[in-house]
Amino acid sequence: MSDFKDAAFGAGHDHIFLGVGHEQNERKTWAVIALCSAMMLIEIVGGSMFGSLALVADGLHMSTHAGAMLIAALAYTYARKHATDSRFVFGTGKLGDLAGFTSAIVLAMIALLIGYEAVSRFLSPIPIHFGQAIPIAVVGLLVNLASVWLLSGDHHGHGHGHNHGHGHHHGHSDHAHEDEVQKIFAPSGVFAVSIFEEGVPPVFRITPATESSRLDASAVSVMTIRPDGTQQVFAMADRGGYLESMDAIPEPHAFKAIVRMPDGEHEVEFEEDEHHDGVHDAATRDHNIRSAYIHVMADAAVSVLAIIGLLLARVFGWLWMDPLAGVIGALVIANWSYGLMRDTGAILLDVNPDRRMAENVRQAIEDCGDKVVDLHVWRVGPGHMSAVVSVATSESLRDSRFYHAVLERFKGLSHVTVEVQPSRVAA
Repeated sequence: MSDFKDAAFGAGHDHIFLGVGHEQNERKTWAVIALCSAMMLIEIVGGSMFGSLALVADGLHMSTHAGAMLIAALAYTYARKHATDSRFVFGTGKLGDLAGFTSAIVLAMIALLIGYEAVSRFLSPIPIHFGQAIPIAVVGLLVNLASVWLLSGDHHGHGHGHNHGHGHHHGHSDHAHEDEVQKIFAPSGVFAVSIFEEGVPPVFRITPATESSRLDASAVSVMTIRPDGTQQVFAMADRGGYLESMDAIPEPHAFKAIVRMPDGEHEVEFEEDEHHDGVHDAATRDHNIRSAYIHVMADAAVSVLAIIGLLLARVFGWLWMDPLAGVIGALVIANWSYGLMRDTGAILLDVNPDRRMAENVRQAIEDCGDKVVDLHVWRVGPGHMSAVVSVATSESLRDSRFYHAVLERFKGLSHVTVEVQPSRVAA
């Protein structure tokens, strides 16, 4: 018989998997809609009063812009209001990805329309009213730049770098990152302790932080104590200028480390941050605000290209520059659309955006001497990962609570389901 239990770390059992900046991004999107709507009304009313067809046309274009923003805004609002709705089995965290995918399709259609219009103008040039067209393009650009400013922020999910250290410690050891380094203040001197893993299996390094600090490798060792009680001792070797552990450190790197020196023992703590650069971005990025941002960036790019094309056409008589600018703009938008569609589509299809976390989960359990029979890791919202783990163990006292305790160290893992299969042979 298997033991089956579910827990949601950090989110409780309410399954709220919304991004950290959800409400802030929602407010930003509604602000852009208000700006675009105001501009739309001014252009349509002004164009109607002064008989400017170009102004009315740009106002109608602005309405499609506001409509695209509306997809993002409504997704934020709906996801927030229904975050506790039990009908959504894994919460409403993916609504932003669904809205982003929809926006990507809209962007692709806009790129096709701009491309079609540009090719038509190549084949059948039409007279351009430069006196009206250039000022409208400039005003449109200003509105788009204001929208970009309103939506700017951490929508790419940056700000969570790789960090093995506990807190922020200064000084560093050769190629180790500054925030991975911790200092020991011993009677014999000050020493920096770090985990070094650039292009090699991860090892401990102990480096003298002051010139007078000296260590004998044979008299120093590091013992790690993991949350499940597992201990491991690492002997050190002198590498000329610093000491390095002779054995590699198994993943994950979340443990207390006791550094034994001739003058006593010194304890430091390392925390596992399971994400790395682009991988981390894929797991935490809010694709809804990203889609809104891409919309205004696309519009701004088209405005810039239009202004350049119109000015060159007016000064040099190069009427072909205007449709050429349109073709370039269409290609830029199509490229952004493809990237957004690829990323959001992968999340909607439950593609694992963070393979390192999956490997860390597997390693953490198998380091306990058990066997991971089945493992699924996927994203349920920006910064929220879910995992279903099936474990075969020969330890009769281990139930799902034991494995929840082992996996609780992974901060991005918000929802975990564990199935334990007792077996005579766990390997």
